[in-house]
Amino acid sequence: MAAEGRPNQLFRNLNSKIASIPMILTALVVFAGGTIWTVIYSFTDSKLLPRLNFVGLDQYERLWASSRWIISIQNILIYGVCSLVLSLLIGFLLAALLDQKIRFENTFRTIFLYPFALSFVVTGLVWQWVLNPEFGLQSVVRSLGWTSFTFDPLYNQEIVIFGILIAGLWQGTGLVMCLMLAGMRGIDEEIWKAAKIDGIPTWKTYVLIIIPMMRPVFITTLVLIASGIVRLYDLVVAQTSGGPGIASEVPAKYVYDSLFLRQNLGQGFAASTMMLLTVLVVLIPWAYLEFGGRRKNA
Repeated sequence: MAAEGRPNQLFRNLNSKIASIPMILTALVVFAGGTIWTVIYSFTDSKLLPRLNFVGLDQYERLWASSRWIISIQNILIYGVCSLVLSLLIGFLLAALLDQKIRFENTFRTIFLYPFALSFVVTGLVWQWVLNPEFGLQSVVRSLGWTSFTFDPLYNQEIVIFGILIAGLWQGTGLVMCLMLAGMRGIDEEIWKAAKIDGIPTWKTYVLIIIPMMRPVFITTLVLIASGIVRLYDLVVAQTSGGPGIASEVPAKYVYDSLFLRQNLGQGFAASTMMLLTVLVVLIPWAYLEFGGRRKNA
């Protein structure tokens, strides 16, 4: 019986499986093939054009000896940790407030989500103006009488990454809020009623009951935020172009500059490979939590 069932499952939805073959082949050739090609050429001394002249780990040694790369790693770590924590915290709090079924909920939801509809370039330019000390927030506050007020993160090497973080949070927190709100709305109302009958405070209900039940939503949100962190580029270019100096460099910008400005393909491919490893560090635990956990439960 089992042997008879397997062929039937194999030919089930045959038309849809045949229709997906071009997509699968495209993914294999473009994504898998491109990834393998990049990794192979990261071990060469390719400059303007790719060439198979292998130099071992020389490109990686030069990469980790570069102060620009080290600064970009430090910046992405600071941005990543702050973005993960603050996006989840702010997004969850906003979702919890909207979950109280307040008046004009649709209006507030639209306002919070609207920045996500903008491109990162537009967001970066907007916040470049807002944080400009000559006509931005600092100028407005000083015009109100606080002449000693100073707030120019994009022009301060020590805190420039936090100026970029502000723009990133402004754009991305709305999406996190919507994901969290969707997760909250998917929880049975009977749970809330039972918590109220037992006299459990609202904040405890969220912390002890709602958050554990929203585990899949949190995992999905973490993956989305992490993928945005790794490919951070547009905001930096639009706001600071990597400045002041190289204070706001990030890995994606380092890769782009190596490939197209410094015409050092081998170095750019080595940096790309390191970014790929970072993505795998995020994806592998997510895949294990999502699919490994399901198999154990099954």
